Amino acid sequence: MSWAERARAIQVGDTVAYSAAFLRSIGTYTGDMPRARGTVTPLVPVGSHVTLAEIDWDLPDLPTRVNVKNLCHVHGIGYSAL
Repeated sequence: MSWAERARAIQVGDTVAYSAAFLRSIGTYTGDMPRARGTVTPLVPVGSHVTLAEIDWDLPDLPTRVNVKNLCHVHGIGYSAL
């Protein structure tokens, strides 16, 4: 997989997880959030600089809408930060 493919913006249908940088920024090292995986359904633009992704998570009780800047792609067993 090329760098361009790994660094592309999140799109509908992508499998995502919370990014490590986001999890560290809120002090979450254990629990459901670091292990959660989900599929992006629609993208919801909010203003000119913010886009929220609606996510169908594999775990319950997680927020449905998440800022795309707080997510990373999941590729098989690896991650790629944006």
